[in-house]
Amino acid sequence: MSVRQIVLDTETTGLDWRRGDRVIEVACVEMVGRKLTGRHFHRYVNPERDIDAGAQAVHGLTVEFLADKPRFAEIADELIDFIQDGELVIHNASFDVGFLNAELDRIKRPVIVKDRLVDTLLLARRKHPVVSNRLDDLCSRYSIDNSRRTKHGALLDAELLAEVYIDLIGARQSQLILASETRITTTGGLGDTPRRQREVPLAPRITDADR
Repeated sequence: MSVRQIVLDTETTGLDWRRGDRVIEVACVEMVGRKLTGRHFHRYVNPERDIDAGAQAVHGLTVEFLADKPRFAEIADELIDFIQDGELVIHNASFDVGFLNAELDRIKRPVIVKDRLVDTLLLARRKHPVVSNRLDDLCSRYSIDNSRRTKHGALLDAELLAEVYIDLIGARQSQLILASETRITTTGGLGDTPRRQREVPLAPRITDADR
């Protein structure tokens, strides 16, 4: 059975949920068998508080834009229903999950447990030590087009992270190899390698006496 994974990202009013910062945007994209299905979840959230200037400079979301958006309590059931028991793929998971768990705890809903998490930042640091492993850096490293990312946005970032994750774990290369082997088997007969004609035929191995 193929594993269902949810690539998730959030935007927030600031950097510290412990000091009352809140989620203002949450997005998820679904993968099954390490392939994007096209299903996604995306909501803006009214945080019922101001947004730090530094955070606003990063994502561009304003209090005025969010004023008529639903509160987290109003979108929680939709979010929980979408992620269900899927594995959560998140870049710097402790940040996003810290915020989401603060929101879930505030409305007395079960929090997200660590066992469900795949932190792509930790994966990237193991694979590419010493160098920077921000999402933009990883997009450049794996030749993923992030030209639309003039500001941070939860849905776009989740989509880009899904592409990065596929490359980070080598799944794209495995898929290409599998596709290549499938074509070879299909066109080359029963063998695992394509059948090619030699430019110079081999000399006969049967002698006249054997004939």
